[in-house]
Amino acid sequence: MATPEYDVVIRNGMIVDGARNPRHIGDICIKDGRIARIGVAKNIRAKREIDATGLVVAPGFIDLHTHYDAQVYWDPYLSTSGFHGVTSVVIGNCGFGFAPMKEEYRQRAMQSMTKVEAIPLVTMQKAIPWNWTSYPEYLDSLDALPKALNILPYVPVNPLLIEAMGFTDAKAGRKPTEAEHAKIAALLNEAMDAGACGWSAQCLGQSGKPEEPTMGGAAQTDFDGSPMPTDVMWPETRALLAKILGDRGEGFIALSMGLQNPDEWEKLAAMSKAPIMFQAIVPAGDESGKMIRRHLLNWLDSCHQRGLQIYGQGITQDPPLIFTFDYWDLWGSTWNKYFGPDVELATRHSNAASAAVREELKKAPLKYQFIDAIPDTRVHKAKNPALKSLEGKTLGEIAQSSGKHVVDTVCDLIQQDGFDTIFETRQFDTTLEGVKELLDNHNIIPGLSDGGAHLKYLTCGSYGTEMIAEYVRREKLISLEEAHWRLSALPAFCAGFQDRGILREGAAADIIIYDYEKLDYTFPEFVRDLPGDEYRATNKGTGYRYVLVNGQVTVEDDKPTHTHSGALLRNGKIRPALAKAA
Repeated sequence: MATPEYDVVIRNGMIVDGARNPRHIGDICIKDGRIARIGVAKNIRAKREIDATGLVVAPGFIDLHTHYDAQVYWDPYLSTSGFHGVTSVVIGNCGFGFAPMKEEYRQRAMQSMTKVEAIPLVTMQKAIPWNWTSYPEYLDSLDALPKALNILPYVPVNPLLIEAMGFTDAKAGRKPTEAEHAKIAALLNEAMDAGACGWSAQCLGQSGKPEEPTMGGAAQTDFDGSPMPTDVMWPETRALLAKILGDRGEGFIALSMGLQNPDEWEKLAAMSKAPIMFQAIVPAGDESGKMIRRHLLNWLDSCHQRGLQIYGQGITQDPPLIFTFDYWDLWGSTWNKYFGPDVELATRHSNAASAAVREELKKAPLKYQFIDAIPDTRVHKAKNPALKSLEGKTLGEIAQSSGKHVVDTVCDLIQQDGFDTIFETRQFDTTLEGVKELLDNHNIIPGLSDGGAHLKYLTCGSYGTEMIAEYVRREKLISLEEAHWRLSALPAFCAGFQDRGILREGAAADIIIYDYEKLDYTFPEFVRDLPGDEYRATNKGTGYRYVLVNGQVTVEDDKPTHTHSGALLRNGKIRPALAKAA
């Protein structure tokens, strides 16, 4: 019997290559984790044959904004992303991360990540091995893990500043000395040499002014209410970090800095000559949201006309957020003070004797920056049989029918159902018009999943599924060819992926094969599967017949195969000395 020529052959699929070329029916042959041939594969033998008749064959999605820094230590599939066509992720976003990290700062680092990204502290304490102190050692730790997806790591700037300046001075926003700037430069170069893809930072405060509130509000401060070190870092430090990428001729940058100083953004882009991710641009429907979005889109267009590679991370997804008052941090500090994590305390504050507390809560705004108004929040599921009739109704409707203030309505539900009521809301006041404006601009990278963060209510790792199911198939806002370019090739270009994001001969075989008509995502649900017996919200993809990562099938018929063929992509590629046999 003749020896098979290839490891896998995918036959008769509708190939959408990610390069905006017209779709066509053809075959793909895979050998040693790479695409060896695209065309007609007659009289060709392979170890495995996949019949893709009637299915779309496309490059896997590349997610540039995740916080799977902790989750990678217990979940090789990085769900929800791994079940929604994502084959590569970038970690270390927003300047938050775990390396370099001296032993005495580990607990503080985990507490910070609990506050800013809502990852349960006990989960990290149980799962993270802390078998490193330096950034190169951290990458070695990641390299050794089983992974069903590829991982590309930023250098988060917060631990960089702490390592170079000391915890107290970094938090105080003191300007680094010349020697400290040299240390910061050496640490970044060491990390880039080891395989980092660039650097990230959240800069929402005022340089050198830790007493000033951050632009992002309480949701983005450290666990003790103080700004993160990058919030008070100096422009000179950002310039230093950008110059290093320019001198090296590699890497990219992710910044959350608002648009208070567009000149600095443009200087950083010119100095680094690298793509910079502007985070984030939202599809809000109110007049203020429209004005800000259109201003930003025009600015991005102007930057690109001048050769400056500043891209907007667009919030193009709108899955529901589900939550209970066991943990909910998006209704402000007043709510947090009286609700959770003690159900008895919350119930006591909800009884009729707590009129003073209710009055204080009534002063809280009914509309918040990132989510729908409180009256628009729905009761998704109640445990108490007496409350079942309220399921599907908004808090505003319930309040109106009872003649009570909406805050009192929430208090009543907690009193009757404890923390067992599951609520449903939406983020960013998303409108179809807003999403279309983002998709119409070629300088917008869809998504910003925040995968691995805000685990008790966020499931945005499904953004690629939603893009195709909602905005290509149902709403017809964008072509399938354009969607796959935006979901794969464009983020690959920005991240410096050298051989991914497009289906072509010689490229890594990161491939999704799906049923276009059945592609969809499930409503979020709670599962208790985190280390430390913690729960999280998740959803599932449907219609994914196969997902291949480095040429091996990791998902089949929407289910994991428990094949861990993902890799740590140092500087955007698998280094030959570290390559695994496909």
